[in-house]
Amino acid sequence: MIVGIPKEIKNNEYRVGMTPSSVRELTSRGHQVLVQQDAGSAIGLMDEQYQAVGAEMIVSAAEIFQRADMIVKVKEPQPVECAMLRPGQILYTYLHLAPDPEQTAALIKSGAICIAYETITGANGGLPLLAPMSEVAGRMAIQAGAAHLEKSKGGMGLLLGGVPGVAPGHIVIIGAGVVGTNAMQMAVGTGARVTILDKNVDRLRQLDLVHGNRISTLYSSAHAIEESVMSADLVIGGVLVPGAAAPKLVKRDLIARMKKGAVVVDVAIDQGGCFETSHATTHAEPTYVVDGVIHYCVANMPGAVARTSTFALNNATIGHAVALAGKGWQQALRDDVHLRNGLNVCQGKVTYKAVADDLGYDFVKAESLLN
Repeated sequence: MIVGIPKEIKNNEYRVGMTPSSVRELTSRGHQVLVQQDAGSAIGLMDEQYQAVGAEMIVSAAEIFQRADMIVKVKEPQPVECAMLRPGQILYTYLHLAPDPEQTAALIKSGAICIAYETITGANGGLPLLAPMSEVAGRMAIQAGAAHLEKSKGGMGLLLGGVPGVAPGHIVIIGAGVVGTNAMQMAVGTGARVTILDKNVDRLRQLDLVHGNRISTLYSSAHAIEESVMSADLVIGGVLVPGAAAPKLVKRDLIARMKKGAVVVDVAIDQGGCFETSHATTHAEPTYVVDGVIHYCVANMPGAVARTSTFALNNATIGHAVALAGKGWQQALRDDVHLRNGLNVCQGKVTYKAVADDLGYDFVKAESLLN
C-alpha cells in the first residue's frame, strides 16, 4: 500500500502523522511511504531521517493526496485537504465530527473511508488513541490556566499555590477521565486547593484513595457544579462523550457569576466544548473574555508540545496503521471490532451513531459496508 504523510496545516500545528520509526514499521513490511518535505522538521524529525528508513520525500501535499492509498494525519483535514480526498482512499486521523458539520459534509462528499482516532476503542475499555493526547492536554491545562491568571495576561493576578500567610487558589476540574485525572495530578503539584467532579462515584473513590485530603471529590450535579465554579479561580472542562458533542455543563449565566479575572480552560473544545460560552481558539490567539472571565479554548492544545505529543500519539496509532496497510481497510475492520469503532464516514455514509444523531444524518452500520 502507498501511505501518505502530509505536513499539518492547522494554525500552529507542528505534530506529524508518523515519526521515522513508525515509517520504518511500514517500509520494512514492503509498503511505500510518501512524506511531505519538512513535515517533521519543526520538531527535529528531519527529511534525512525519513529517507534513511525508506520514505520518499514529496514537495507538495497535492501529490501525496493524489498518489496515496491511505493518508495518515494528526488533526482533522482542513477544507483544502478534504477537497483532495477521493473515493476509496483511507483517511486515518483525528476527526471530531460531531461539532463540525462542514467537515462532515466534506468527508461525505469525498467518498473516502474516514477512520477517527478518537472513537477507536481498546480491549480493556477506554479510547487508547485519544488517551495520550488527553494526557498531554490535561497536564497543559493547568499550566495554561496558571499563566493566564497572571495580571499581565488579563487574569486576576493570582498565584495558584499561594505563599505562607496567603491562601492558595481554587482549581475546579469537571470530569475525572483521562483529561481530568492528568489535570488533577498537575493541580495537586501546584499546592492549590483542588476539587474534581464526576458522575462515576467509583472513579471518585479511586482518586480519593490515592490523593486523600489533597483533593476534594464531588458527585457532578448541577448544584455541585454551580457552587464549585462560583468559588473557583481556575476551571478545567474535561468531559467527554465518545464521538458526540460535549454536554454544556457550565451555562452562560454561571460564567457571569464567576470571579472577575478567573480562567476557564475548555479541553473538550474539540468536541464543541463543555462551557456554553466556549468557541475554538488558536495558539496564536488563545484567549478571549466573556463577562470578565478569561476563556482558553485552543482546539489543538497538544500541538504546543508537538515533539512529545507526536511520539506519544505514534505509540498508539502505529499498530492500526500497520493493520490497515497490510490487510486493506475492509479486512482490517472485519478482524478488529475496536478499529471498526473508529469508522465515522465511509463511502458517503455516516457510520458512527453519535455523529449521525448530532448532525441529523442517517446512521449506517459499519458492518454493512464490509463486503
